[in-house]
Amino acid sequence: MTAAADAGQGHIHGYGTRPYRTYVLTALLFIFILNFMDRTLLSVVAPQMKPELGISDTGFGLLTGFGFALLYTIVGVPLAQLAETRHRVWIMTICIALWSLMTAMCGLAAEITIGSITIGAFWVLLTCRVGVGIGEAGCTPQANSLIADYYPPRTRSTALGYYAMGVTLGTMLANVIGGPITDALGWRWAFFILGVPGLLVALVFKLTVREPPRGYTDPPGTPRREVVRFMDGLREIASKKSFWSMTTAATIAAFCGYGISSFQSLFINRTFGLTAGEAALMINVPVAIASSLGTLGTGWLAEKIGPRSVSAIAWLPAAGMAISVPFYVLAFTTQDLWLCLAGLVIGGGAKYGYLAAQYTIGQGVVSAQTRALSTAVLMFMLNLLGYGLGPLFIGWLSDVLFKSQAAALGAADLARSACEGAARAGLPARLEAVCAQAHPQSLQQSLLVTASLYALSGAFFLLTCRWLKQDLVAK
Repeated sequence: MTAAADAGQGHIHGYGTRPYRTYVLTALLFIFILNFMDRTLLSVVAPQMKPELGISDTGFGLLTGFGFALLYTIVGVPLAQLAETRHRVWIMTICIALWSLMTAMCGLAAEITIGSITIGAFWVLLTCRVGVGIGEAGCTPQANSLIADYYPPRTRSTALGYYAMGVTLGTMLANVIGGPITDALGWRWAFFILGVPGLLVALVFKLTVREPPRGYTDPPGTPRREVVRFMDGLREIASKKSFWSMTTAATIAAFCGYGISSFQSLFINRTFGLTAGEAALMINVPVAIASSLGTLGTGWLAEKIGPRSVSAIAWLPAAGMAISVPFYVLAFTTQDLWLCLAGLVIGGGAKYGYLAAQYTIGQGVVSAQTRALSTAVLMFMLNLLGYGLGPLFIGWLSDVLFKSQAAALGAADLARSACEGAARAGLPARLEAVCAQAHPQSLQQSLLVTASLYALSGAFFLLTCRWLKQDLVAK
């Protein structure tokens, strides 16, 4: 217990010393980076892995989206409810170790024969992805709850924006590390090398991070309940209109963002002919850096503007969403690689500020005892509908458009797998010409349809401004 606590100043100074708070926040950021490195790696290795395992775009969308998200969302809510009354650091430690182990096991995906039963590599990989999802369900709600107890309301949006950079930094490092490893050693080694170190990270985290008192940074007079029943927590969340409009906006943004990022390397590979490593380093890394700066910048701007406009945390991402749409249209229609990069960089930097907004609003409109649950409800929507359906939708629409375009070009029986990897080299000239047109364009058109939905997300963020001020717990 610190002097600040004795004086009832936790809502001003936060928990622990400033250097220790910074260490804990950075440790949580590092874990969130690891989280997204492990979940993003499948998209990075896709140009090499997908042809080897013979997976369709729809199947790949299932692996990157719904296959991961289903158990992630189902397990996330009870884990978050457990975190309302149990040791959050212990829960995170166990979950870090689990998802790291399952990531490494993705590299073992291969056809398995047991007696007369043969299990395809796709199903083995899907099982491992489900395991990764179960582990990662114990990260973000618990981390958000910890941050809210370490940081007072006046600095919380910056802290949560800093933590939210894990999405884009994790995506960047998955590309920086996973891309070159894939080109040099193969996609299986990428999973081994990025997965195993997480077991050590889990141990260090448990040994160095303290569990703070729950509600430590709440201002004096903030209503508190020692135990929050699940239904009581849901009733509190249900009463906050700004929470639901923000969640709708963030879910649409996640639908678009997770879908686009899952297929970005494949789009670059098909349109410009870059390898997995080249697409990772030349395109995905600059996009991730710009997106990280956009995430942090939105949290910082909202904190500076906040004294004059508490709704800035909602209208700033609304503006970013609107700005991003024309740049994504440029990126997915140009035949110039550098214009494509410019569009993706500016679009990513503009729209990713919503990450800071979703966590700040989700934490700010509920009491301390409901923060982990509110984050879990948010994550349930984001991941089941956003992460789960976004990649699957793009993959499905891409396959539908491919079949339609191939049929229009006189090759109705052409399979997408014939246009990928070594199989394409043996095609007759007529079918090669069909592949050259339909293979990249079907994915391009699917991405364009999805990117246009960012405008709808922006509209819901703008709607959030209507109720946000009255819903905030700490004014």
